[in-house]
Amino acid sequence: MPYAHITGWGMAVPETVRTNDDLSKMVDTNDEWIRSRTGIAERRIANDEESSASLGADAALRALEVANLRAADLDLIIVASSSPEHIFPATASLVQDRIGAINAGAFDISAACTGFIFAVNMAAQSIRSGASKNVLVVGAETLSRFVDWTDRNTCILFGDGAGAFVLQENEEPGGVLAEVMHSDGSGGDLLSIPAGGSKLPTTEATIQAGQHLIQMDGKGVFRFATRVMARATKEALEKADLEIEDLDLVIPHQANTRIIEAAARGLKLPMDKFMVNLDKYGNTSTASIPIATVEAFESGRITPGDKIVMVGFGGGLTWGALVAEWTGPLPTERKVRHGWLLFLARIRSVLLRVLRIVEGMLWGRYGRS
Repeated sequence: MPYAHITGWGMAVPETVRTNDDLSKMVDTNDEWIRSRTGIAERRIANDEESSASLGADAALRALEVANLRAADLDLIIVASSSPEHIFPATASLVQDRIGAINAGAFDISAACTGFIFAVNMAAQSIRSGASKNVLVVGAETLSRFVDWTDRNTCILFGDGAGAFVLQENEEPGGVLAEVMHSDGSGGDLLSIPAGGSKLPTTEATIQAGQHLIQMDGKGVFRFATRVMARATKEALEKADLEIEDLDLVIPHQANTRIIEAAARGLKLPMDKFMVNLDKYGNTSTASIPIATVEAFESGRITPGDKIVMVGFGGGLTWGALVAEWTGPLPTERKVRHGWLLFLARIRSVLLRVLRIVEGMLWGRYGRS
């Protein structure tokens, strides 16, 4: 059975920074109150030209560069998002077009903040089964579009960004070793965007009631998260036949420092075993784990051979964890010129759009004759 190695990683965040002091001018809050309760100091906010698909594509291209892999060599693209571009088409299809992954199938996963864990699991299973050789997994968010900026309990938490992994088939042991996924729909109302789906379609009443914005029972989510983070980590380690002592680093979902501290106590691990960067980005939902992984690698906290756990929780309710042995890019014969390939991908996309226009004109013309 082939192993699914993480061979590429990348992140993309908007340039616009919104600090706690900025928020204090919008709602009744202050920097000390936010830091003491969440650990967050600032977050990134997408501008009008940025979206989940554009940030996801930027992160994907950086991951492909690290893996030295052409987008055309991808077999599958999975995008996890709590703020997809549309209900449909899938954000993954838009990323596929932007990066020129002409041979890849593409679909989205919706599992809230745990979505990236679920997506990596699906990618690894696809590789192990022999269905895919090269898979791109993206977590992409523009949650700022769904935040109620008058609600001081939720607007302080969320930010925008994207992260991506490339997973590749390899016969050498390593890569993703074990995964666990869980869900409890009885707690679905603890964290949700109630309207905009088939149950509550968009109406004037749903808009006025703010039902298209994030609603959260903060205390309920906190209690749930502190229960499941350590439990999921232990379960994944047991499945991988590893012990807590074998761990080099835990990369948790970046939601709240106090939740991460509770997980550390539950695992009897020091906080220096955890990668924490939510002070800079806030809660970026599905993007938080890959963004934290990129920064952990860049800061030297991950090296080849390390055993790491990625663990998350989110609305749904969902939670899960995976264990991976870090290996890095696979050996390749030559350097891929991604800039040139991206230019060709954009030309191809334009030509296909023009072809559809011409096809429509011809179909209409001959269809009437």
